[in-house]
Amino acid sequence: MLFRRRRSLSESQAAALARVLQAPTFELIPLRNSLDQAALLPPGATVSVTTSPAKGIEATIALCEQLQAHGFRAVPHVSARMIRDRAHLSDLIAWLEGTGVDRAFIVGGDAKEPGAYPDGLALLREMAEIGHPLGEIGIPGYPQGHAFIADGPLLDALRAKAAFASYMTTQLCFDPGAIGRWIAARRAEGISLPVHVGVPGVAEPQKLLAIAARIGVADTHRFLVKNVRFVTRLVRSGGFYRPDGLLEGLAPHVADPAVGIVSLHMYTFNAVEATEAWRRAYLERLRVPTTV
Repeated sequence: MLFRRRRSLSESQAAALARVLQAPTFELIPLRNSLDQAALLPPGATVSVTTSPAKGIEATIALCEQLQAHGFRAVPHVSARMIRDRAHLSDLIAWLEGTGVDRAFIVGGDAKEPGAYPDGLALLREMAEIGHPLGEIGIPGYPQGHAFIADGPLLDALRAKAAFASYMTTQLCFDPGAIGRWIAARRAEGISLPVHVGVPGVAEPQKLLAIAARIGVADTHRFLVKNVRFVTRLVRSGGFYRPDGLLEGLAPHVADPAVGIVSLHMYTFNAVEATEAWRRAYLERLRVPTTV
């Protein structure tokens, strides 16, 4: 199996992985098949919905409205640069309140020409000023840095955004060591937000690349550029990526309460059936023997 590695997990590490795999957040891209894909998820699952300039923020919230109606807990990605002005923001907040959405993930976004909010921090400050119904707000973290933002300003922004946030989600990274070091550095700086670790699901390389091209998500492009060796190896293999090795590398961090990893964020690339089948099978392998 492609990129699957076997590591010896302690009982506590296996139990910790099982805990975060029981009810992860599943990320969907708002495409035509999104509701069909959501139907393959566990009932009541938390579903994060991305946003992009190609689809528009309204498509994201519309899908969240449908997911809420089907019994899921929807989490829209609210892109700061795609919001025109305060009136537009107020309309979006009212729409979210009407859908019953109580959590959102605030990102700067990829729109080339921003409206009134050039970045996530500006949007968070405005949302706090006008008020909103959201009980939880997530913000992104970048274990491998950002393609277009230097590390200094990126971390300064994270520290400022932490005051408005409930948790932070790490963006795509296939290096468990980099993730662990990044979290440790944030803890040393005094950022105590719970962490949702971003983990790719089972991905067919051609499908991953096709989705990236169709929706024009710059974040996916950045990932491909920064991980060119990995992607080349993946494509040449003709196989599927499975995150076993990544999770096993993360296991010591997940099992350490001081690290503060409370959940996983599964990047499904809308390949829900394969990702969900993998998750269930992996949970079976993680079964911790009970002691009598």
